[in-house]
Amino acid sequence: MFFDLLILLGTFIGSLLLTPLIRRFALKSRLVDVPNIRSSHERPTARGGGLAIVVTYFAALIGLFLIDYVPLYLVVAFAVAGLPVAAVGFWDDHGHVPPRWRIVVHFVAAISAWVLISDVTMHSRLPLLWWFFNVFLIVSVVWMLNLYNFMDGIDAIAGAETIFVTAGAALLFSLSGSRDLAMLAALLAVSTTGFLVWNLPPARIFLGDVGSGFLGIAIGMLALAGIKSGTVNIWGWLILLGVFLVDATLTVARRMMRGAKWYEAHRSHAYQHLAIRWKSHGKVTLAVTAINIFWLFPWAFAAWRRPQWGALYTALALAPLVCAALKLGAGKDLAGTTPQPDASRSLVYEQADL
Repeated sequence: MFFDLLILLGTFIGSLLLTPLIRRFALKSRLVDVPNIRSSHERPTARGGGLAIVVTYFAALIGLFLIDYVPLYLVVAFAVAGLPVAAVGFWDDHGHVPPRWRIVVHFVAAISAWVLISDVTMHSRLPLLWWFFNVFLIVSVVWMLNLYNFMDGIDAIAGAETIFVTAGAALLFSLSGSRDLAMLAALLAVSTTGFLVWNLPPARIFLGDVGSGFLGIAIGMLALAGIKSGTVNIWGWLILLGVFLVDATLTVARRMMRGAKWYEAHRSHAYQHLAIRWKSHGKVTLAVTAINIFWLFPWAFAAWRRPQWGALYTALALAPLVCAALKLGAGKDLAGTTPQPDASRSLVYEQADL
């Protein structure tokens, strides 16, 4: 136990110290998000801080493998699936990667994760059902990648969600006797916590696509591993991720129904509506965290204890979130609200705090 805590502490400190170095590099390299009419921030802010999570997580993962703490297949899975997603996100942070190429990388990564983590041997007597379920898992991982990008729109919300989901999963993994998966989930929580110190409102650096994409694929791989091993079932994951799943799915669905380009940047998520209504990123993030801890986790624990009732527990847990998202206007565009669009490039670096 002491050794586990030492590794987690070291990972947290590594992320905490690396994030400001990446921020300094981002500002000097002009890797800055400038507020525009679709933004939820009001001042130029460095982006790409999620690179600190990627670096510290893999450093810890390799160290754990070298001491025979985690199996090789998990290290390979995270590297083969996670690094390309982080790389294309890093590239997109520095320039622009067309959506069609990003989605190709995402699907290749999701399929790779499924092959390396899931049991691809067909045990079911119903092959059509087997294929349907596994295609659903692959598409779900791709959706996880993208919804994390969509939901990373206000200070600290994506980091706080990650910490809750991975810490909750780590607890369930531990109770199930899966020490290696519990450690992998806990490592993602602490590496994100180190970054979150710099992302608390008002954020000094954003995750960027390198961070949001990696968090999405990493959580997706943990979910695949949990479902394969039978330690944390699919109902538990749907409940733990309830806030992000409901808001992102409803928002995208309603935008598609209106004929809007759902993959383009916008401010029509429920949490963005609420942030403007409350005039605070921090209050929204705290509200989401409270919902996660006091509402969703008890349901996830119940679904873990009694998987035969998992579908019912999931419906009961998510139904109020669906109602709340619809009431807040998920999928409806905001009109004529701050911040102001497009400051000049020179103004960006005058305002950015070096």
